[in-house]
Amino acid sequence: MNQTAYTGASNADWKSLYKAGGVAALLMFVLTLVQSFIFVTNPPPSTVLEFFMLFQKSPVLGLLSLDLLLIVINILLIPIYLALYAALYQYKKSPMTVALVIGLVGTTLFFASREATFGMLSLSNQYAAASSDAERAVLLAAGQALLVIYNGTAFDLSYIFGGVIILVFSVVMLQTSVFSKATAYIGIAMGILMLAPPTIGTIGMILSLLSLIPTLIWLVPVARRLFQLGRTS
Repeated sequence: MNQTAYTGASNADWKSLYKAGGVAALLMFVLTLVQSFIFVTNPPPSTVLEFFMLFQKSPVLGLLSLDLLLIVINILLIPIYLALYAALYQYKKSPMTVALVIGLVGTTLFFASREATFGMLSLSNQYAAASSDAERAVLLAAGQALLVIYNGTAFDLSYIFGGVIILVFSVVMLQTSVFSKATAYIGIAMGILMLAPPTIGTIGMILSLLSLIPTLIWLVPVARRLFQLGRTS
């Protein structure tokens, strides 16, 4: 079967969207590798005070430890979701529409949960300039509140929603000839591993790390196929 013969949505206006999705998938591949390397070589602090000290030592590493790259990755997910939706919508309209909404809501929740990324930098600077123990105690409490939001319900839902949308997209892929069956099965593995957020404990963290393997593998054929669709639409 020659997959390149498939033209996706019939309107050539989708070409730019497919290409944008392909570029986003490749960028996400690179940033995921970089984020994984940073996580392994520089594990994030576990307390507010440790974050403050890290920001004083290296603001850039502090921001990276609080998911600066993951914020960019979630921005990249938007054109990827839209491109996959355009490619698969005509086959399963209702599931694809629901999945797209879930995915976009998930990215919105993720952004809402990452107030700590830049908020902690500001608090760290204030902590360094504080002149009394009372001021420092207030700033530590504010930092703790940010960490609660950072690891809270919004993040958990965004993570689970990300797994759900990948599962739906992958199941639809299995029922069409748009993407290869291998791509679909890798996506299913990725989606299943993402149904348990890393905040639930050791199991969640292990599954989160394991999900990086199918994620990196999945992004390559997805990017290649979207570029093909961008040329043939």
